[in-house]
This record gives sequence, structure tokens and C-alpha cells, in this order.
Amino acid sequence: MKFRIKDPDLYPSGLDKIEWVKRNMQLLNGIERSFLEEQPFKGLRIALSVHLEAKTAYLCEVLKAGGAEMFVTGSNPLSTQDDVAAALVHEGISVYALHGATPEEYDSCLKDVLQNEPDIIIDDGGDLVYMLHTKLPHLIPKIKGGCEETTTGIHRLLSMQKDGALRFPMFDVNDAQCKHLFDNRYGTGQSVFDGIDRTTNLIVAGKTVVVAGYGWCGKGAAMRAKGLGANVIVTEIDPVKAIEAVMDGFRVMKMEEAAPLGDLFITVTGMRDVITEAHMMHMKDGVLLCNAGHFDVEIDVKQLKEIAVEIRNMKPNIVGYRLENGRWIYLLAEGRLVNLASGDGHPAEIMDMSFAIQALCARELAINTPKEPLVYPVPEEIDGFVAQQKLKCLGASLDVLTETQKEYANSWKV
Repeated sequence: MKFRIKDPDLYPSGLDKIEWVKRNMQLLNGIERSFLEEQPFKGLRIALSVHLEAKTAYLCEVLKAGGAEMFVTGSNPLSTQDDVAAALVHEGISVYALHGATPEEYDSCLKDVLQNEPDIIIDDGGDLVYMLHTKLPHLIPKIKGGCEETTTGIHRLLSMQKDGALRFPMFDVNDAQCKHLFDNRYGTGQSVFDGIDRTTNLIVAGKTVVVAGYGWCGKGAAMRAKGLGANVIVTEIDPVKAIEAVMDGFRVMKMEEAAPLGDLFITVTGMRDVITEAHMMHMKDGVLLCNAGHFDVEIDVKQLKEIAVEIRNMKPNIVGYRLENGRWIYLLAEGRLVNLASGDGHPAEIMDMSFAIQALCARELAINTPKEPLVYPVPEEIDGFVAQQKLKCLGASLDVLTETQKEYANSWKV
């Protein structure tokens, strides 16, 4: 076993965190039991790059229970929890991940994971796929395929597919029904405000919250802001999503119009330069900026540093920038994912669904590998299985169509 982590002796608190999420991830509990018996990954190596905290660690343990040799890193320098990384190493899993890694260290950890010649990859944001195709293409022939967790990674994969650059099959986990409808909406909505509240200790009620982007993640953030008593403004580039936001009760306007009105800005677009100097110069004194998109490009932090006449660390995960006009702008978590850099990410019960899909798609790659190097939707039977099992966990039940109803549903005759 190889590893590159902050401190192996940090493992006790990491083990406690993993044990807690295990108690609240019943889908993965069941999959772990079936994997132990079936051993679908026996003889295979899996490389994983996902936000390295307790829920991800449990996914790694489940895959290991299925016979996989695991090689693990994080997918964001600030979301790695060093005690959880140490706990995985303590449990016999190879980990290369450091909280606060420099860009060079982050890339080195990705490379360390891939140098172990995996058969399957599990990616979050597309960094493993990108490195394989650009820097380590000699490793591609061994790879059966992979799974991508998040919207940003899927955009990158579809762009590669369009250009004919993708060289192995990838499952689009992000767009599975049991992923984006719950993880992106309810998971992001709750965890974003967990991170904001933990960091700022400020009230949301009565404030004007500007949510940039009204995809599923933006819907979740706007819904939670409204529930906490905020006045919510949405900015969008898609007219259909903008209409949705209006009919959900939110004001919709351009960012330049929202800039002087907002007290708290949350970017969830997946696009760069959503908040720039042109917007910052018109913002209120004491405004809070944070990002919940995968990469730290949505808020132009470089421009913010350039226009600041004073920069001060206010408290952990809050940096203040004083502008020439005397106003302060407070940036949370360096403009990185606020829910993971300033919190523990999505709730365990939500990630139970997403990671159940990841685990089952990895199994599909192991036993029934797609032949063409394309982006594939999650098989309907996997999505349906996860939904049915989650309903059981929630103590809910479904009606079942009678034979007469089935006949009626499948007939064009009245």
C-alpha cells in the first residue's frame, strides 16, 4: 500500500466520521453486503477522485469490499479532510490527498493515483479523465471505463465526445434521476447554507440573496434561501429557467442589476467570470461572495485581489477585500465550493443515493463493459433499483397497477 497524506496519526477522528455516515447510508450498507458476497471487482483496480470526506470514504470501503484495489485522491484541494484520508490509509487503502494542496501538489496526487494503472475510474469534475487523455494516454488501453459524478464533469465529457477525443466509455451519473433531482437540489441547497452559516455565523433572514444560475443546484440554493427568510434574486442566461424562477416566486434580473442589491451572492453556474470587477465595484459594503460550482472560476478572485487596497483574513475561510471606495467585500472559502471547503458537503442520506448509483455503475463496467467510447446514461434498472430501495429506507410504499390498469395504459382504445 502506498500513500501521500498529511499525517497518518490523524486516523481516529476520521474513523469516527466514517462510522457515523455508515449508520445513515442504508443503501450503501446493502450494496456492501452484496459486494462482499459477489466480489464483482476481484482483480480490478479502481482510481477515484471525489471530494475526500467521510461519505466518499465509505464509498471507497464499499468498492474495496467488492474486491477492488482502491487508489484514492480528492477532487478539490480544500474539500479533502486529512483525518478521513488517514482513516482510509489505516483501513488499507492507498490515498494521495492533502487539504490545502497547491495546484502542483493536486496534479501530482492525481498522477500518483493514475500511475497505478486502474481498470475503472470514478471522477468528479473530470480531472482524472483530462489527465489520462492529455498527460498519461499510455494508460488508457487498460481502462474499461468510468463514472462521472457532477455537472461540470459531464459538460467536459460531452465536449470530448463531440470532438471525437473520448477514448473509453463513461457513465453519466450526474443526470441519473436519483442523483440530480435530489443531490443537486436538496443536497446543494442544504449544504451550501450549512457552509455559509458555519463560516459566517450571520443570519440569512431579511437579507437579499442573489443566486447565479437556476439549474438543479441553483433551484436548491434559492429554495433554501427563501425558506430561511431571504429575499431571493436569480440571474440566468437560459430563458426557460428564468421563467421557472419567476414562477417559483423569485425576481430575475441581470447580474449588473443585482450587484448593488445583494447582501449574499451564491454562484452555481459552472461558468467562469460570473461575478467580475464590473459587478464588485457596485456592491454593498460588507457583501458576502461564495461559490457552489465545481471550479473556482465563477467569481473572478484575481480581479478582486487586483482592485483591493487592503486584504485581511477575517476568520477561517473568510478573506476581506477593501476597495478604493472604502467598501469591504468578504470572500468565503477562496471562491471554491463553499459547501465542502467550509462544511462537510451534502447530507449523508442524499449522498447515499448518489454513491449507490456510482457503486452500481462501477459494477456494470466490471461485468458488462460498454463497447464504444461514449457518454452513457445510467441504466434505468439501476436508477429504479435505487429509488425503490430508498423508499424502503424512508418507510414509504407505492401503489401497484392492476392488470386492468396496465391494459388500459398500454392501449389506444378508450
